[in-house]
Amino acid sequence: MAKVETEGAGKYSYHYPRLTVVVTSRGKGRDDAMTVGWHSPISVKPPLYGIAITSGRFTYELIMDSGEFAINFVDYTLAELLASVGGSKGKEIDKFERFKIAREEPSKISVPLLKDAYASYECKLSDHKSYGDHVWVVGEVIATHFLREAFTESEILDTSLINPVLYLGKDLYVTTAKDTPKHLDRQIYGRSGSD
Repeated sequence: MAKVETEGAGKYSYHYPRLTVVVTSRGKGRDDAMTVGWHSPISVKPPLYGIAITSGRFTYELIMDSGEFAINFVDYTLAELLASVGGSKGKEIDKFERFKIAREEPSKISVPLLKDAYASYECKLSDHKSYGDHVWVVGEVIATHFLREAFTESEILDTSLINPVLYLGKDLYVTTAKDTPKHLDRQIYGRSGSD
């Protein structure tokens, strides 16, 4: 098969699928959750993890206010939650209340963790820098919470028990199991539970 060439990045979705996470934050008396597909570990020593957020997001505002955030890894059974959280605005609604997100208390920071996450990182803001239309927010992982049974003895995710959520773009979600593409339109799920 022949490849096609385009100017620049084209639709800029050729790097999908991407593991999708929920970033939680707290500040100004509010909790928020945001679906993030652009994220990555950066360093082991110290343990640094980065997320890309546009500066206009409520989550960004709360992270800058508190200097803390959490990264929550969830199973494919929560794909609808990711679509709902990603398709709604934290400045307009309380996502934890609207989508009935169960919280779990952190041990080192004040930001809530997702009770249903198979793993969560508690992060202290280490750095942030603008790159184009996004800000690369770097956190030092100061505590990790994980379901022991979700991982093998060598601490690799056991995909026979957990199917991580992968985002394909265009509101399509997939997982490591076969035949799982699921279209979750943010216009529908972002308004779930609204009056």
